[in-house]
Amino acid sequence: MSNMLSHNVHVLGSVATSSLTAWRGCLVVKNVPQPEKPIVLYDMEGCPYCRRVREALTALNLDVDIRPCPKGGSVFRAQAESLGGRQQFPLLADQNTGTVMYESEEIIEYLFRQYAGRSVPSYYRGRVWQPVLGSVASVTSAMRGLRVTLGKRPEQPLHLWSFEGSPFSRLVRERLCELEIPYTLHNLGKEHWTEIGPAKQRIKPGPYTPIPGGKRDAFFQVHKRVQVPYLEDPNTGEGLLESARILKYLDAHYGN
Repeated sequence: MSNMLSHNVHVLGSVATSSLTAWRGCLVVKNVPQPEKPIVLYDMEGCPYCRRVREALTALNLDVDIRPCPKGGSVFRAQAESLGGRQQFPLLADQNTGTVMYESEEIIEYLFRQYAGRSVPSYYRGRVWQPVLGSVASVTSAMRGLRVTLGKRPEQPLHLWSFEGSPFSRLVRERLCELEIPYTLHNLGKEHWTEIGPAKQRIKPGPYTPIPGGKRDAFFQVHKRVQVPYLEDPNTGEGLLESARILKYLDAHYGN
């Protein structure tokens, strides 16, 4: 199977994952201020419980420092255990409040209460059937983002602009997790219904104009477009759009 055909198959699987999770983690519920110190999430990209936390982070447009902890990993798992007492994920560490906590439901409740000053919206509350659908969603992505792949460590963490429901961004996050590459996840959720749809084919026709003063507007002012995923690597000075290009770059620079 050619690389491009394989990539397109993975994209379709990722679209199915977003569909099974009801496309949560696309729209911003409340655009909250970024905290003074970074929130840290010890995370497995393919884990359905970690996914629910990342959905909530997108809903709040909160950035987060990701410490990938895939199965078989050796870079951050011991650090997570030292911090929280066991290797269980997701694990959230908020330096702003001294909070360290497990359990996706509790983390989601904490994020909305602490940073939005409100209860969890119905759309983001746990349902009895969600673990099953979440597991099926991981299967449709071929369980990528769960197990470690040997690679090289960057000296400095990378930066990824993304939002949880983006099928193309998910492919990049999966590879970063498998390679145990730490990165700052800059959430760039859709701030208005007119932004629904792919970057080049939004639901509202005509030139794209982001909401003034928002995170998307700040991105637009620099890049003259709003498209994810976008990766910046401070180790090489590279800045890349398009998931296929980013995956090729990661494999070339950090794969074995």
